[in-house]
Amino acid sequence: VDLTGAAPFFGAHTPDYAAAEAAHRTLSEKTGAGSDFLGWTELPRRIRETELARILAAGKAIREKGDALVVVGIGGSYLGARAAYELIGRREGGAELLFAGNGLSAATLRDTIEKLGDRDFCVNVVSKSGTTLEPALGFRVFRDLLVKKYGEEEANSRIFATTDARRGALKSEADAAGWESFVVPDDVGGRYSVLSAVGLPLCAAGIDIEKILTVAEETFASLDERSEANPCWQYAAARQALYKSGKAVEILACYEPRFRMMAEWWKQLYGESEGKNGLGIFPAS
Repeated sequence: VDLTGAAPFFGAHTPDYAAAEAAHRTLSEKTGAGSDFLGWTELPRRIRETELARILAAGKAIREKGDALVVVGIGGSYLGARAAYELIGRREGGAELLFAGNGLSAATLRDTIEKLGDRDFCVNVVSKSGTTLEPALGFRVFRDLLVKKYGEEEANSRIFATTDARRGALKSEADAAGWESFVVPDDVGGRYSVLSAVGLPLCAAGIDIEKILTVAEETFASLDERSEANPCWQYAAARQALYKSGKAVEILACYEPRFRMMAEWWKQLYGESEGKNGLGIFPAS
């Protein structure tokens, strides 16, 4: 992290690395507020031990059944996967990902249906509860298309649900219909969930998710360094110093168009995590 350009704007509030160390300790020891939602720090390892083999098999099955996957979800249930998909791109032999259920625009829904056309496809519905309005409506539309195209039994084999492990409307529906289902972990907030089964669509697109998990695990380990050389410490301390000096807006800039959805995801991660009770820095891109 190069803070050279930021230094003149710190004023009296220079980066506080003691506070960064305390925050790091609170995070790693899971002793702070919201510590029951820190499962994301363990996801790269945990997903290997639980659902990775089934996710890989599901991705293979989706590719064999057609060349398109409609991903139905909103917010954290889809933004991370969409950001990675648009940045990395569909790989050879992978299914094209189409995204639905993230708004109420009839025109956008029609455009997605037209883009799907007559192709063979599957649906991955991602929702912790199954009752959020936008994905519930989007899923109903594409499930009806599946049933009309393939019949009830075959349609059920083309639906993959990513939802709560034990309860909720979507979980009950998945169990009743026999859809293959995956878990949104209880201790992981939706916007932090891309390295769980919520990232299943990346596998269907032919992206090497095992490599992503390996690099993520290595990166997580490297960022556990307890020193001022840790870029997380540098970034966090600089943000706080600038915030205290009156800088309340942060802009993430990139000149690669494929990075646009990564910026949208970044805005959700910061805005929705920090923007509570009149606090937090406003994230823009």
